[in-house]
Amino acid sequence: MRALALVCTLNASPAPSSSHHLAGQVMAEFERHGVRGEIVRVADHDVRPGVEVDMGDGDAWPALREKVLAADILLLATPIWLGHPSSLCQRVLERLDAELSESDDEGRPLVYGKVATVAVVGNEDGAHKVSADVFQALDDVGFSLAPGAVTYWVGEAMQGTDYQDLDETPETVASTTRTLAANAVHLARLLADAPYPAP
Repeated sequence: MRALALVCTLNASPAPSSSHHLAGQVMAEFERHGVRGEIVRVADHDVRPGVEVDMGDGDAWPALREKVLAADILLLATPIWLGHPSSLCQRVLERLDAELSESDDEGRPLVYGKVATVAVVGNEDGAHKVSADVFQALDDVGFSLAPGAVTYWVGEAMQGTDYQDLDETPETVASTTRTLAANAVHLARLLADAPYPAP
């Protein structure tokens, strides 16, 4: 099985990123379950705005889309900005909207049978709201969600600590990440063996 992490930090590589840091921890947990993966920073690619599979003119989304379609598990990692997912996360969701018009030979959306997970970081409360927004969009386009499909860390309100700067990962975050990985891999294996029925 394969996993793909799309990290929606606003910082291009090699700038440090708490979203990338948490995504790396999730991917390490996936690997413990025998799932290989890749982390891609969306900011490193010229993903054009729009809701089509290919917006033309050098659009980088088609190549990233191929990675999404080749993966069994998708992780979207986003910071919280102004109480919302990052603009790059929203752009990824908008580009995934095109999958509503794409189907297999039996009429199922191409992302049916794929499992989605979410990782959220921020310095204010709001991880539940952000994950709810992202979950609904992922569900709308056909991804499946396992129980506990989100892991997150939010710092104390009105403080400036970044997740990547913590001396150690809080056990509550680590255990939530372990649960996310175990449940997502379990569901992905079930769906691989027993796909959803055709409409």
